[in-house]
Amino acid sequence: MLNFITPDEAVKVVKSGDHIHISSAAQLPYCLLQALERRADAGEITDIHFHHSYSDGPAPFDAVKYDGVFFDQAFFIGPSLRKSVNLGAADYIPINLSQTQGVYRKGIVPCDVAMVLVSEPDERGYVSLGGDVVCSVGAIEVAKTVIGVVNKNVPFTYGDSIVPVSSFTHFVRHDRDLLATPVVAPTPEEIQIGKTCAALIDDGACLQIGIGGLTNALAAQLEDHKNLGFHSETFADGVLHLIKKGIINGSNKVFDKGKVVASFILGSREVFDFVDHNPGVMMMDIGYTNDPYIIGRNPKVASVNTATQIDLTGQVCADSVGSRILSGTGGQLEFVRGAFLSKKGVSIIAISSRTKKGVSKIVPSLEVASGVVTPRADIQWVVTEYGAVNLMGKSLQERAKLLTSIAHPDDREMLDRATYERFGHHNR
Repeated sequence: MLNFITPDEAVKVVKSGDHIHISSAAQLPYCLLQALERRADAGEITDIHFHHSYSDGPAPFDAVKYDGVFFDQAFFIGPSLRKSVNLGAADYIPINLSQTQGVYRKGIVPCDVAMVLVSEPDERGYVSLGGDVVCSVGAIEVAKTVIGVVNKNVPFTYGDSIVPVSSFTHFVRHDRDLLATPVVAPTPEEIQIGKTCAALIDDGACLQIGIGGLTNALAAQLEDHKNLGFHSETFADGVLHLIKKGIINGSNKVFDKGKVVASFILGSREVFDFVDHNPGVMMMDIGYTNDPYIIGRNPKVASVNTATQIDLTGQVCADSVGSRILSGTGGQLEFVRGAFLSKKGVSIIAISSRTKKGVSKIVPSLEVASGVVTPRADIQWVVTEYGAVNLMGKSLQERAKLLTSIAHPDDREMLDRATYERFGHHNR
């Protein structure tokens, strides 16, 4: 039997200057954040640093009135934080997702207090981190104070998500609906990209795909595939129907055979209901899911990610547009490298040829201040609605011609000219 205290009592442990880890994805601990706001309004705390992975929805660290009181330094930027980060009111820690648990465990990023949403406890005295494991396990291990918010809507998942109640300093109860991520309908371009990507994926492949319209488009094109596996950092609605139909069954996996493996969930209530008390799903520490050597232990890994820009040499920008931060490094490079280590593995960067404003995403050079998420030395397949090209083992000049061939037709002359200006008449 847990002893519950109120959110206001729980956050009394927070001191000015503290670094606080909060659970993220669909599981922000709103009641504790609101209690911290009340303390800030009373002038009791200042200079509080928050750390977390992907998050969305309202939070005090995104409010102008708390500038100088709350400062967010996220490992990955969700939609609600983009404006604040690019105004300098919040910040981003560039990091591969697999390293986020390590920076806590090694003390590189301080963690004074961990605040996480958890499930109802089971009869053995354990709670579950549900749909947000990522770096919370590492934070719980090192934090001086650990506050668990018990929420009946948090699913009880298995794997690294199971934590003994003895690991917590305090418990609070707050039954709030989890933040659902809407299912995004794919565009016609994304549907075509999905078809092309699906053709590169063999039966028996082990998938890594994310969220959004492109993921949903790809999932729809995999319905004729057989015996797929799933090992990815995130689990969303796009693949749920493939699991329910038995298309994803993990039978060809040699590592975590038969299991769906992920580290966080961004999806609808249907996804959370599916993973609840489901032994076929393993929610694991991000250092496990995103370790290239673990990823590569399964055959035919098929990693599908997207980008904001690709230059003519194959450098991939996926976290920004110029100096404007949009997301984060995430796990893209880790899965690209894991797929290369996998027997018959493929990694795919899938993008529409143009932005919504009609600007080419295949460019002569990345926009100034853009971040390189996947270096050109790691790139393999690139897919647009105009086709697919494999850049692995190709020279710079060969890459330029291949990428130009899948750019929007109206942009190819510009890219040809840029190629000539860079490589001269030697380009063939």
